[in-house]
Amino acid sequence: MPRVARRLVDGGTYHILNRGNGRQRVFHKDADYAAFLGMLSQMVERYSIDLYAYCLMPNHFHLVVKAGRADDLSNGMRWFTTTHVRRYHMHYKTSGHLWQGRYKSFAVEDDDHLLTVVRYVEGNPVRAGLVKSATSWIWSSHQGRFSSENIGKIDGDGSSPGEEKGLQLATLPIALPADWAMYVVSDAELEKMK
Repeated sequence: MPRVARRLVDGGTYHILNRGNGRQRVFHKDADYAAFLGMLSQMVERYSIDLYAYCLMPNHFHLVVKAGRADDLSNGMRWFTTTHVRRYHMHYKTSGHLWQGRYKSFAVEDDDHLLTVVRYVEGNPVRAGLVKSATSWIWSSHQGRFSSENIGKIDGDGSSPGEEKGLQLATLPIALPADWAMYVVSDAELEKMK
């Protein structure tokens, strides 16, 4: 039975995610995260995709992207996921399904909905209990928004891992709240701080 075609539109913004097959861990060490970001950087450049936010977790990833043409996003994600899986299998000498299936994509409006989605994506490591502050998780776009803090240094140069791989975030079509670092913390964490 053929797959149902994705409903992507030109100029659409999407929250994209995928999880390791059987919820297995996909990123085992810093080099795995860094390689993924390097390939992500290549995809956004090759396929003219705007990257608004990302978060890599041990067993899944989130992206918030916009592509001028729907075909660019579809072709870019096909290249990206295939290239990543091949790299993973070659490196770990494995085979079979790495991801639980095709990536999921959800349309996002370029208004407060976008802020909510970016907040959700960048707040993932805090909700998962991996870090106390989103700025402490170096495998997310959140830290790059606060580069002056230089929390996640790689090679001691003060850059975030995404910056080292040439990964640049596109300017959001809506302004972030001035207190974005606190805004990303979940409501439950904010209640604990009172």
